Amino acid sequence: MDKDPEINVLGTGLELCGTDPVTGFFRDGHCNTCAIDVGSHTVCAIMTAEFLAYSKYVGNDLSTPRPNFQFAGLKPGDAWCLCASRFLQAHDEGCAPLVRLAATHKRALDVVPLRVLEQHQS
Repeated sequence: MDKDPEINVLGTGLELCGTDPVTGFFRDGHCNTCAIDVGSHTVCAIMTAEFLAYSKYVGNDLSTPRPNFQFAGLKPGDAWCLCASRFLQAHDEGCAPLVRLAATHKRALDVVPLRVLEQHQS
């Protein structure tokens, strides 16, 4: 399972998204991706209370701890590699989280236009 090149949406090296909690498809703190990452966990999102409530409402509860998966649950301010399609859905609904462009993988652009990501940059 080879990682795609570590390039962000700005065309430079992919920066760290978050390590507390550790995020990413590879759980390496980066929004790296590869061919088997069908969810495209490529958007480095900064959680907000509004987004966490929205995500729970649409069936992806990111705030509830899941100890059996060593997942403490996310809280506002946490950085998380979010699925590009979920980010776009939240944007369309008016509750997208903030985004770190330098830590967002260029593959996110397959789903989310750069102008949309820029509207939410932190």
